[in-house]
Amino acid sequence: MISSPYEKYKQSSVQTSTPGQLVIMLYDGAIRFAKTGLEGIEARDYSKANLNLGKAQTIISELMSTLNHSYPVAKNLFSLYEYMNYLLIQANIKKEVKHGEEVLGYLQELRETWVVASKQVPGTLSNE
Repeated sequence: MISSPYEKYKQSSVQTSTPGQLVIMLYDGAIRFAKTGLEGIEARDYSKANLNLGKAQTIISELMSTLNHSYPVAKNLFSLYEYMNYLLIQANIKKEVKHGEEVLGYLQELRETWVVASKQVPGTLSNE
C-alpha cells in the first residue's frame, strides 16, 4: 500500500505518462543510480556502489526487454545496452569509475536523443 504523498505522486506520474516519457524516466533513473554508484566507489562505500550500480543494470535490462525488434535500430541498441551492463559490472568488480563514466555518457546521450525524438513524434512525450 502506498502511504506517502510522494509515492502516490510517483505512481500517478508513471500511470499517466506516455511511452516516450516512460523511456525518459527509465534513463533518468539509470543515470541517477549510476552516478550514485560511482559516488560509492569514490567514497569507498562499496555497499552503496554495488546496490546502485545493480539498480542501473536492472533499468538497462528493462530497456533491453522493451525493445521492438521489428526496427533495425533495436539490434544496435540491444548491443549497446549489453555493453553498458558489462561496463557497470566491470566498474563494480574493479571499483573503477572510468567504466561507469563511459556508461553515463551513453545514457545521457540516449536520453537527450529520446527527448528530441519524442518532441518530433506527436503523442510520445506529451499527453496529446
